[in-house]
Amino acid sequence: MSELVMRAEYINFLRRHRDKQVIKVVSGVRRSGKSTLFKLFQDELLSEGVNQSQIIAVNFEDISYHHLLNYMDLYQYLIDKIHPIEKTYIFLDEIQMIDQFEKVVDSLLLKDNVDLYITGSNAYFLSSELATLLSGRYVQLNMLPLSFKEFVTWHEQKGSNHSLPDLYEAYIQTSFPYAIRIDNPLERFEYLQGLYSTVVLNDIVKRMNIQDVGVLERIIAALFSSIGSLVTVNKIKNTLVSKGYKIAHQTIDRYVKGILDSLIMYEVKRYNIKGKALLESQSKYYTVDTGLRQLVLRDHLQDYGHILENIIYLELKRRGFEVYVGENNQYEVDFVAIAPDNSIEYYQVALSTLDESTLKRELRSLESIDDQYPKYLLTLDQFNQTANYNGIQKLNALQWLMGE
Repeated sequence: MSELVMRAEYINFLRRHRDKQVIKVVSGVRRSGKSTLFKLFQDELLSEGVNQSQIIAVNFEDISYHHLLNYMDLYQYLIDKIHPIEKTYIFLDEIQMIDQFEKVVDSLLLKDNVDLYITGSNAYFLSSELATLLSGRYVQLNMLPLSFKEFVTWHEQKGSNHSLPDLYEAYIQTSFPYAIRIDNPLERFEYLQGLYSTVVLNDIVKRMNIQDVGVLERIIAALFSSIGSLVTVNKIKNTLVSKGYKIAHQTIDRYVKGILDSLIMYEVKRYNIKGKALLESQSKYYTVDTGLRQLVLRDHLQDYGHILENIIYLELKRRGFEVYVGENNQYEVDFVAIAPDNSIEYYQVALSTLDESTLKRELRSLESIDDQYPKYLLTLDQFNQTANYNGIQKLNALQWLMGE
């Protein structure tokens, strides 16, 4: 168990909702740690005196459970195993593989002695469809691969004395939990290749019945290469046409939806700061793991500015913000982060602002905002790491990622 990464924030979510009459839903891209989270929580239950017979765990990626892919067969299997008196903890992993799974979980929720936990690896579990099916009877945790802080903490526990910049260099190779134990670059590449292929083939191609996998992968590459840049369907189409592909707008829309549903990428919409409204045209896209991007784009390995921006975006999501690309007059703000209480934070991200012209350009976007919400400039500068420019706080991005 010492090899497992303790995801404190996520395990605390399960603790808070334990034994409550709601379905605990954990969603996230494949291999982000959902199954391991369940294993850690099950071990905790056992250590607190819960008997093994009170825990039922089914992972539908395991072929030994494929006889349960029919929802009625699954329901009967679970009913036969539920403890007659004591609380039974049921964990159903990758339940999106079960057609009409909601009928099973609805029926289980009616039983007073069942505590139910499920995971899913596509955006169906982030959508209004799930809310309609389970209508107020669930709580949801959106799980991402390792944060930089979790990555650093694991290495420190293993006795690492590397500096934060060195660990950051390792972190951008991949943030998937299993991969941090792989020192060999070739083995890590093969692991990511297998993960990427599984997501593309199972969560996009198979789910959406896509015929032209080559075009799909071209679109993924186009989105990966454009992180940090505004993208339109027309821009993607022009890129494909320049490479000899003929494709309709509707097909690109459908393929992009499949990519987003697989949770390997996120769309970030534009937000008019002055008007407090979303803008429909153009979005930015960020990947769930920068290692996957490097896998697909072997010629973008030194694109450090956009990689840092991607990592800051994911961290803002982890901290519970709704994140948008800001527009204020003619200026663009990298991130407008809106908290659950509707308070706002503004972020500009740059590798370095030691050059005066770069500093002036990065500050200009934040200076154009005339409200009093906090404004931050995040960089990797080793010198002049912190400064205050008329209320705009400069911070070292690595320290910020560590929560300092």
